[in-house]
Amino acid sequence: MFTHLKDLQFEAKPDGPDAAFARRLQEILGGKWGEMTVANQYLYQGWNCRLPGKYKDLFLDVGTEEMGHVEMIATMITRLLENAPLSLQEAAEQNPMVGAIYGGSNPAHLIHGGGGALPVDSVGVPWNGSYITASGNLLADFYLNVTAEAQGRLQVARLFNMTDDPGVKQMLRFLLARDTMHQNMWMAAIEQLMEDGLEEMPVPDAFPDSSELTEQFGYTYLDFSPGTDASQGRWASGPAPDGKGQFRYDDSPRAHAPEPVLPPGDPRLYGTNPGMVGEVATKVKSKFT
Repeated sequence: MFTHLKDLQFEAKPDGPDAAFARRLQEILGGKWGEMTVANQYLYQGWNCRLPGKYKDLFLDVGTEEMGHVEMIATMITRLLENAPLSLQEAAEQNPMVGAIYGGSNPAHLIHGGGGALPVDSVGVPWNGSYITASGNLLADFYLNVTAEAQGRLQVARLFNMTDDPGVKQMLRFLLARDTMHQNMWMAAIEQLMEDGLEEMPVPDAFPDSSELTEQFGYTYLDFSPGTDASQGRWASGPAPDGKGQFRYDDSPRAHAPEPVLPPGDPRLYGTNPGMVGEVATKVKSKFT
């Protein structure tokens, strides 16, 4: 059950309107790594979590907070669109600078949203539920969440340097701070999961019938690049992070199977089959003999 508080988690008020930046801000709202994605991702991970207690609460607590971030950013976008000009002539009459950036605004903000935020990214691509992952494996989900926070934080940091508006910057500072916490939190959750003995690397940790191929291929770095620079990496020698093997380095990877030769396909599918080549050659030859 959710309840909605009318107050925002943090202030979302710009010092002035900026329709062009409102368009850019859409990326951290409805983009692949935006707040709509992480909010839904964490909530679905929580709803799918089969372990009641701290892990389930962790997913649902953060997912709920991220819904608050969705509202903050949507509010900021709407305020940035305040008094947005409806035509180029109107923009030029208001202010030459407003006219100069008019072309950078998103017309859908006015046409579709009536001067409000939209569930789209910065180029207008609609938000998509396929952006979210809730695998049911806590370790896999925690690792993905670290990536999601890193990508989201990276985009917020880039946007921070694209505006001079003090109010916008202050909200972005808050989001950067919370993303810092969330990155560290998911990494701490990975450590906690290991300490609790619930998962081991890699995911899944207990895959059957893999010992022979794992011994041959599971810890060997294959270098397909010129030179041997990659051999200096931590991934090329020494113990693997899972504690179950030793890294090896192979600078001359070889094939382990011959070139595939596929059988003719079903003729009812009208593909070009190997067997037809000889038939065509015979027909062509018969025309000239």
